[in-house]
Amino acid sequence: MKILATDGLHEHGINILKTAGFEVLTTTVAQNQLENFINTNAIDIIIVRSATKITKELIDACPTIKLIGRAGIGMDNIAVTYAIDKGIKVVNTPTASANSVAELVFAHLFGMVRFLHQSNREMPLEGDSRFKDLKKQFSNGIELRGKTIGIIGFGNIGQEVAKIALGLGMKVVACCTSIKTSTITLPFYNGTSVNFDIETQALETVLKEADFITLHVPKQDSYLIGQHQIELMKKGVGVVNTARGGVIDEVALINAIESEHVKYAALDVFENEPKPEIQILMNPEISLTPHIGGSTIESQERIGVELAQKIISLLK
Repeated sequence: MKILATDGLHEHGINILKTAGFEVLTTTVAQNQLENFINTNAIDIIIVRSATKITKELIDACPTIKLIGRAGIGMDNIAVTYAIDKGIKVVNTPTASANSVAELVFAHLFGMVRFLHQSNREMPLEGDSRFKDLKKQFSNGIELRGKTIGIIGFGNIGQEVAKIALGLGMKVVACCTSIKTSTITLPFYNGTSVNFDIETQALETVLKEADFITLHVPKQDSYLIGQHQIELMKKGVGVVNTARGGVIDEVALINAIESEHVKYAALDVFENEPKPEIQILMNPEISLTPHIGGSTIESQERIGVELAQKIISLLK
């Protein structure tokens, strides 16, 4: 059987698939050429990341497809229900990149509360002429220990965020539409572990109580966090979005930063990818990354291996 991993796949995953007898093509195919490539090469399985869209029209036009694999978590770029109705299997890797995203959340948080994203801009320009002024400017950082983190969406990623927060000595409050209670196991290097039972709260409660808020929800039909929700938050709150663009109203966020209601903001995802709004990109108060939440060397290996194993179990 032929597999097209048009957005790439870790070599360990590819080797597992080849050992199992699959032919794996890693050709990068443009969206408008995908239908022709699949049909010309009689592709049985297509693996995508977030860049390639598997639409209803593509599914109808490519009758050889038996399985669609998403090398990652979110599947909003795949017509999942339609594919399943057509008898096509659809799989993803919901746990493989959870730790990577969670660590990026805290990379942003640590950077923001100690002004690293601003200091790294200004030190190269003025570090030799305004060193004492910059030292004074960036000496009012705060610690995360003892603060409350609000986690919106308490699935695999949200729970990994909770583990790091608990390890730092933060209080965790969370909300989730599908999970009422979860036991978070915090493992240590020596094999010991500690369990924490977290009961999820109403969104309004989380918004009001949290010093920092991080989002881990799928793509939404409308803003989950808009002006009204921001007004419920504490003055001086920190907001991090590593979930999906369109979860936060970016205009409302900018306004809240300018009014100083939001003190810290970090975005890894944007409403208009791959061309985020210039008001976002040029705002010195926002810590920015280019949608790299699940992209670490370790997570890509885990994704490749997990996806390969799922494909083999379903089709061999």
